[in-house]
Amino acid sequence: MLTRVDLTLDCADPDVLADFWKTAAGYVDEPPLPPFTTREQWLAQFDDEDDDGMGGAWLHDPTGIAPRLCLLQVPEPKTAKNRLHLDLRVSGDGTPEQKWSRITDEVARLTAAGAVALHEFTGHHVVMADPEGNEFCVA
Repeated sequence: MLTRVDLTLDCADPDVLADFWKTAAGYVDEPPLPPFTTREQWLAQFDDEDDDGMGGAWLHDPTGIAPRLCLLQVPEPKTAKNRLHLDLRVSGDGTPEQKWSRITDEVARLTAAGAVALHEFTGHHVVMADPEGNEFCVA
């Protein structure tokens, strides 16, 4: 039985990507499960013999609507286009021109946060890449 969907991104630097995705999607750090008060306390319960030395970051939507985002450090670099990507949907009604203006404003905000615009489909959406090259769309 499915209880929820989490999205996991492999990455080189989970802290950098966590900062970006908190800015981009309004996510926050996921608190550790009780009775732990820090992620480090939670991790300490596991056998250190199997520790691969890789880090991670766990984010969640504070409204509880969007899926959790797990950012896991891996040693190998990204080598190809994502088969799955995130779409960030800009809210609000209005004319097509007003909607496009909100999209381009969001693209500018995310560019300032470290993303790169890859391709623009004028009037509809912009394909972007996060600081590690993971593609996503702003629509």
